[in-house]
Amino acid sequence: MNRFDRITAILVQLQARRVVKAQDLATRYGVSLRTVYRDLRTLEEAGVPLCGEAGVGYCLAEGYRLPPVMFSREEALALLTAEKLAHQLTDAHTAQLSNAAMDKLRAVLRRPDRDYVEELSPRITILQPRHQRTRPFRTHPPTCTSPCSPALPSAR
Repeated sequence: MNRFDRITAILVQLQARRVVKAQDLATRYGVSLRTVYRDLRTLEEAGVPLCGEAGVGYCLAEGYRLPPVMFSREEALALLTAEKLAHQLTDAHTAQLSNAAMDKLRAVLRRPDRDYVEELSPRITILQPRHQRTRPFRTHPPTCTSPCSPALPSAR
């Protein structure tokens, strides 16, 4: 991974988690701790408001967000597959949320990647495992799916 890609990936990690330890970043990206500190300094010099210190961890200042980074074609296809799984295997509300998330993803894709995803979409099919092919997919998810969904965010 080149330096630019690594710094971008570190920024994504900082946006995705409350606190990120430099050692975890070094392990994840296969670089030294010193390299991670240099990369964090580069982010700070670029105007990214970092909080934290060596040995404790780093985070972004409260409220700081960048628009989503571009998704690769492969990432978009993985999310399209997940959308189809959600549509087939979950309740209607979860499937609707998955569709809304995919619409947001499509909105940020580059036109050639968006066209590619749209071209492949009808070709992706979710099949039942062989041992279940005699039985139809369940039409209703387990009873805890919908009632538990609102409780999940509060479980922090």
